[in-house]
Amino acid sequence: MRPIRVRIGVLGLALVAGLAAPTAATAAPEAGGGAPAPTVEERRLDGEVPREILRRSGFAAVAPAFARGLGRADSYREARAVVAREGAALWRRAVDRVQGRGPARGDLSRDDDRPLYWARLGMTRELRTWEPGFGLSERQRAALLTELERTSRGQTDLRLPRGHDDRHGKGVKRVLLTGFDPFTLDRDIRISNPSGAVALALDGTVIDTADGPARVETAVFPVRWADFAEGTVERALRPYLPGVDLFTTVSQGRVGRFDVERTNGAWRGGFPDNDNVSRTETVPVADPASQPQWTTTTLPYAAITTADTGRFPVYDNTSVTEIPAGGDEPVVRPDGPTPGSTAREGGGGNYLSNEIAYRATLLRDRLGLHGTLPGGHVHTPVLQFGAGNTDPATGAVTDPGFVRNRLDIVAQTRAIVGVAVSAAGADRD
Repeated sequence: MRPIRVRIGVLGLALVAGLAAPTAATAAPEAGGGAPAPTVEERRLDGEVPREILRRSGFAAVAPAFARGLGRADSYREARAVVAREGAALWRRAVDRVQGRGPARGDLSRDDDRPLYWARLGMTRELRTWEPGFGLSERQRAALLTELERTSRGQTDLRLPRGHDDRHGKGVKRVLLTGFDPFTLDRDIRISNPSGAVALALDGTVIDTADGPARVETAVFPVRWADFAEGTVERALRPYLPGVDLFTTVSQGRVGRFDVERTNGAWRGGFPDNDNVSRTETVPVADPASQPQWTTTTLPYAAITTADTGRFPVYDNTSVTEIPAGGDEPVVRPDGPTPGSTAREGGGGNYLSNEIAYRATLLRDRLGLHGTLPGGHVHTPVLQFGAGNTDPATGAVTDPGFVRNRLDIVAQTRAIVGVAVSAAGADRD
């Protein structure tokens, strides 16, 4: 996802986030005490489009059932068990629906990522506004919300093979891939995020590559500055990066093209997130004294960009925006940053996709894996509705062109992962 800029087209966006303090847009306790109010993001659930997506996917009953489960909890411990169980069940249900297991429970196409997003928000709103009969502190409610976010996003369901000898046979490679929620919902509440669809479609699957089978495990992340500020990326990825053979963060980028982003920048450009919060600052990370302005991909970008992976062109994007050493004005550098410069945009912009790429590759480097672990960021094309269905106010929530575009993006991302695994294996050999 990239901040909307004239030079990249009307819907291109990038994803960024980092250590930022909570803001007024986040839910706060009501004046008279009791449970917090719903967030900006959760309040969008009351619109007609979210209700239609939930109804046509069979996910409309998820939040009410979750609320009933919470209502039966007599203690914080019981509530935590309900949250963990139901959050994980939502993730598995969304993955199963996309991958064709079980009934579709509605006429919305199975490849759709939006039911997971809106059902999760329904659950978080129920939990945020729940007033149990037992005492529940603000800290306990926050812990329950964190548990729900992590379990319903697949972050606690990463089942990477131990060693290289699981049921798919000795030599299986391990791939970690991340996607994002829909975003820019005030522009078009119908929007889907192809990176989230990719994550649901590929989770737990095996890709046959020239370097042998590759098992893919996935998770999705929110489009909220505060979550990144609280370390959600590092917390989710740190246990797994030392044990994988390749990782890639994925988000929606430019119209009509894939990009392998060569360089990631340590700057947040301030584009509003899904809670309509804005942040403009250096990406806040642990140990800022050792924080670099730039990190780089270790994905085999040359192999990826020259392979025939699908109908969209794939580019090695080397452009960044920097303030040169000794300067005070931003300058676009088509061939990457110059020594001593200060980041203003990575190849993927300065929103949350740039930031997840920056954080993941910085974590790779701080773990001492720069020279051995291929990893970086891939931007998918913008997912567009079909011709004649472009008006957010009157348009349908889906159409054949929209579904075809999403399926093609998912299939091409899968092919890109396969090429990356093969090329990385050849480099090791």
